[in-house]
Amino acid sequence: MPSAITPEMMDAKTPSDVIVRAEARCPEADPTLGIPVQLSATGSPQNRLVVIGDSLSQGFQSGAIFNTALSYPALIARELGWPQFRFPDYGGPGDGLPLNLEYLVRQLEQRFGDTLDWWEFAPGLVFVRDLLDQIEDYWERGDGRRLPAPTDPINHNLAVYGWDLRNTLARNADLCQDMIDAHPAQDDFLDQIVENANERAALRVLNSARDARGRSLAPIKAAAKLGEQGTVETGEGDGIETLIVMIGANNVLGSILTLNVVWSDQGYDDMARNDRYTVWRPVHFKAEWGKLIEQIKQVRARHVIVCTVPHVTIAPLARGVGSKVAPGSRYFPYYTFPWLDNRSFDPRKDPHITAAEARAIDSAIDQYNDLIAESVRQARQEGRDWYLFELAGLLDRVASRRYLDDPSARPAWWEKLGGAYPLPPALAALSPLPDSRFFQSDKTGRLQGGIFALDGLHPTTIGYGVMAQELINIMQLAGVRFYQNGAAGGSERPYPIQLDFQQLIQQDSLISRPPHVLASGLSLIGWLDKNFHIFGRLLRSSI
Repeated sequence: MPSAITPEMMDAKTPSDVIVRAEARCPEADPTLGIPVQLSATGSPQNRLVVIGDSLSQGFQSGAIFNTALSYPALIARELGWPQFRFPDYGGPGDGLPLNLEYLVRQLEQRFGDTLDWWEFAPGLVFVRDLLDQIEDYWERGDGRRLPAPTDPINHNLAVYGWDLRNTLARNADLCQDMIDAHPAQDDFLDQIVENANERAALRVLNSARDARGRSLAPIKAAAKLGEQGTVETGEGDGIETLIVMIGANNVLGSILTLNVVWSDQGYDDMARNDRYTVWRPVHFKAEWGKLIEQIKQVRARHVIVCTVPHVTIAPLARGVGSKVAPGSRYFPYYTFPWLDNRSFDPRKDPHITAAEARAIDSAIDQYNDLIAESVRQARQEGRDWYLFELAGLLDRVASRRYLDDPSARPAWWEKLGGAYPLPPALAALSPLPDSRFFQSDKTGRLQGGIFALDGLHPTTIGYGVMAQELINIMQLAGVRFYQNGAAGGSERPYPIQLDFQQLIQQDSLISRPPHVLASGLSLIGWLDKNFHIFGRLLRSSI
């Protein structure tokens, strides 16, 4: 690995506050950061688990919110023996919102068989358009408009896909409804992606998140409201046992979704105009993060787990083209969408980011994560029982093309942290071994991938299981108790708590029943994007 930054590693557009690094930041090995906290726990928190976050916490998978019962928070709640965990669900004719690519692929497979031959393209186009029309009608004009009542209990999973730090601080259900009302959906024959999909998804999370006067609450304020439950009467104790905060990825993910690097500037904290930016400068991230930390400290939670931001350039949606830029480098010359043919890729006309831009993005994320770790360190020094979950380090240690296939590119800390991430035995026994490449399969089964679902950004169910297990490990370190049948009357489970990954494999339809049509260079995904611009319109709505 190069020990110093050379001029060719730099991108001229990178702001001066971005400290460009030769290698990735070293993850913290100890969630406590080596700082002991003497916790004086009083009372029994009414809400055992509350989560603030974005798509990774809400349960986004293959382009849609679906299977929220298999999100990592729901998996943790199941292991806690706490069936009272509240979270929204999303169904409809397309099995999710806004567009479930796995559902679409399986419908095409059922209609046309294992391959889409050239003479089936016209029927295929009509078939997909009709499916998208049904999905759009359901969410824009049908039963999908029905929302939880404002008087319902507040959800425990308060994550909303596509939301960044500012949204978490300030966006609420009423603002989302205002957005929908201001831009009425049109039943467009050509543009069939659900309009205002993000706002519609958010309303299912937050419509019941209100104060005593019925005023809508942003996620962080909703968590504070849950923290008050069970404590106001006695004046002591915490209303939340464990609060997980996994937010910040959408302050940088736009660079990968659009393959366009636009650094934040004036208005970075203004929700009405900050969508133009795809990467937050570290100085702007610091300002937003500081505001969020102040609010988190107001939440009455016994334990808080704060998560680092993953290096988004590892996600297979951004595929490295060609060979690495130099021996020992972690970067490819260009990154583009994985369905663009490697041989015909032309940087003069095809969307891409460069190696220097990817390094700058990752370096900014490293600064975010230094800041996040420092906030946990300060909290523990103040006597708060906060912990750090190194999600960035986990993703680094499963990065196939960046590190696993190229030992010379591994950072100096690689072996100190144990090398490649050890998958649970049930996953390690799968053939082929699940990896971070874009998912491909045919009628013989899965050919590659398995950690990321069909959108190339979000985990499969087994991937969410790995995240859940790591968070459970931290909760056990914090002394959280896990029960057979809930805290009331159930017997306590002995440590260590281990997820049943054999069960998760069966529940993960991509792993247990891989589609037959996802081989030959992602031809079907590329065909869908070419004809319907699905990724350009769908994933950009996640920014």
